[in-house]
Amino acid sequence: MSDVGGAFAAAATLILNLESGLAEIVALSLQVSLIAVAIACIIGLPVGASLAVFRFPGRKVLVVILNAAMGLPPVVVGLIVYLMLSRSGPLGTLGLLFTPTAMIIAQVTLITPIIAALTRQSTEDLWNEYSEHLRSIGSSPIQIVGTLLWDNRFTLITTVLAGFGRASAEVGAVMIVGGNIDHVTRVMTTSIALETSKGDLALALGLGIILLVLALSVNAAAFLIGEAAMKRHG
Repeated sequence: MSDVGGAFAAAATLILNLESGLAEIVALSLQVSLIAVAIACIIGLPVGASLAVFRFPGRKVLVVILNAAMGLPPVVVGLIVYLMLSRSGPLGTLGLLFTPTAMIIAQVTLITPIIAALTRQSTEDLWNEYSEHLRSIGSSPIQIVGTLLWDNRFTLITTVLAGFGRASAEVGAVMIVGGNIDHVTRVMTTSIALETSKGDLALALGLGIILLVLALSVNAAAFLIGEAAMKRHG
């Protein structure tokens, strides 16, 4: 018990003193996850809204595939991205393997289906309500998608936060494509796994506490935004 208590005390000291190694790992984690979420939103929001609005051959198949992709195993995604970026892969000449860019690609692959699928679900209900009005005023497809996304913005913010939470907690895929290289691709989740295996509980606990606080903050923000949206529509 004394060792555990000492580890918690040391972890608290690292956090309060903003120890350089810990701060570097946290900063890289946030950078990778935020960029990945931004790219996933650029792709996922319009794709999800378009699937909610437009009817075309093969749409139902795409919806099923999109929903299934929400549960993609991270290690499988990591393996696929690794094969794509490896020297013998189609993108090997870019030299992206074991870089933060490779980690971003892996996270984008994981969270884009989540954002797109959740966007489609929430936007489809809104489209059923607004479809006649938007068609009657002659709105173009782009205007329809834009209007629905804007009016659904509070729900979509919680969707984006869910994507960020998923990205920031990811370990399997980013470890495969990033390599967990010190000062290059070492993020919070991979560092926790490494430091725990090495027995450095102080750093592992410090990062774990920060990750836990981040997860709680994201969930609290999603809850508050959801409550605000309910009051607004209520």
